[in-house]
Amino acid sequence: MAHLGNCILATQPRDTSEGLQLNFQQNVSDTMTVLPKLSTGLDVNVRFTGVSDFEYTPECIVFDLLDIPLYHGWLVDPQSPEQVQAVGKLSYNQLVEKIITGKHASDSGLVSEALVAEQFLEATASQLTFHGLCELTARAREGELGVFFRNNHFSTVTKHEGHLYLLVTDQGFLREEAVVWESLRGVDGDSCFCDAEFRLSRPLGEEGTAMAPRGHRRQVEQDYLVALSLQQGQGPCSVLSDLELARQLQHEEYQQHHPHPPHPHPAPQLLPAQAGGERRPRQRPDLDCTLL
Repeated sequence: MAHLGNCILATQPRDTSEGLQLNFQQNVSDTMTVLPKLSTGLDVNVRFTGVSDFEYTPECIVFDLLDIPLYHGWLVDPQSPEQVQAVGKLSYNQLVEKIITGKHASDSGLVSEALVAEQFLEATASQLTFHGLCELTARAREGELGVFFRNNHFSTVTKHEGHLYLLVTDQGFLREEAVVWESLRGVDGDSCFCDAEFRLSRPLGEEGTAMAPRGHRRQVEQDYLVALSLQQGQGPCSVLSDLELARQLQHEEYQQHHPHPPHPHPAPQLLPAQAGGERRPRQRPDLDCTLL
């Protein structure tokens, strides 16, 4: 953050007129206020009309001053006129408000639009549509580094030889030197992993399928415990190691199913590779299952 702050202070406005100078200085001041939020996350609000369309907030100024493109792929398909009419140019927050108020309106037209908008959000819960992926591929420049927003996460995105790739940052891949980029080729998770030179590393569907879900599961469990510790007033420095994380999760599950054990036992020790997952809420395991 200190480095980014220095970069922002070193930027100069393209226009030297007095009015734009004052506006630029105000933007710099707003950005320095937002900068500490980078350690916990920025609040952005997408619009469904374009891959670069966001509600303009102080958080977005950070990307503008650093000249970093911010993208998303959650677009309405123009071939669906009902959805286009229902969603319009609203942001996500505005659309949610429209659905809530519209479903209880006396006007049948408003109720119909609210139901169509709600159906759109449910059908695109992955926050990426086929139309959005096509638009993003066409919009991004070859070799460009940008930020891709999806499912409340920010990822580094680049375009190499006409294809989109996301930088792999899940902790499960920490020691996988051959896994650097993940292709962004579909809305249903159909992807492959590549090394730093974009050479195919390990396709999903073979031995990679066993590793990838474990890595995603471990990351989401780690995120959950970090959020829990912050909620309880602990600092972010309380992030657990893989082994400690696995022990604590197993202990939590055991306590849920055995609230008053006759003879307390220490939580089983798990290997780091066994604390895995994907980015969705944890499901409670079957009572008959044993986690070795």
